[in-house]
Amino acid sequence: MLTLNPIWYLRYKFLNSLFLGLSVGAVFTIYAPLKPSIYSLGGIALALGMLFIARLYDKILNIKWFFKISLFVEVVLLVIMIIFLLHPYTYQSALIVYIGYQITFMFGSYLVRAETLIAKNDEFLSNIDTAKQLGYLIGMGVAFIFYKLLEHFGISKNQDKVYDLHYLLIIVELAIIFSIFKSFQKEK
Repeated sequence: MLTLNPIWYLRYKFLNSLFLGLSVGAVFTIYAPLKPSIYSLGGIALALGMLFIARLYDKILNIKWFFKISLFVEVVLLVIMIIFLLHPYTYQSALIVYIGYQITFMFGSYLVRAETLIAKNDEFLSNIDTAKQLGYLIGMGVAFIFYKLLEHFGISKNQDKVYDLHYLLIIVELAIIFSIFKSFQKEK
């Protein structure tokens, strides 16, 4: 049986939102080669995926599945970032990144619902949301400073900036995956 380590879980949520804050502007540059119709198709797939996952709640709304799905989502993000670094700014890499993010978004509602059920405590939920907001704000601030530093050193193309940011994102993602393992521990 798994149990939640609150201190590590708060670190995980902070890092997870830090990643979001760092990456939020990058996707617009990565998605540039995609046609608008892809977003419609992606939206349909996202809605169908979320509908399917919602129908599984009676089986997956528990800490074991919460851990597995949280880890799965983060591994998907790590894989798409590696693919992007290996094959930047092609139609295929943009599509893979888009599909990868859509897959992770499919689990969004589930993760919020499971977190609320597993956290169970109003104060802990408040601490989780605080960690998330701080991570997001700091991530956006760091992204701004990162982009300005790159400009200072003569890197002015948005594509180059976003590519370089992915090295930082991979470091943060690895820290997120580590913190997931520390957040969910086997009961003694």
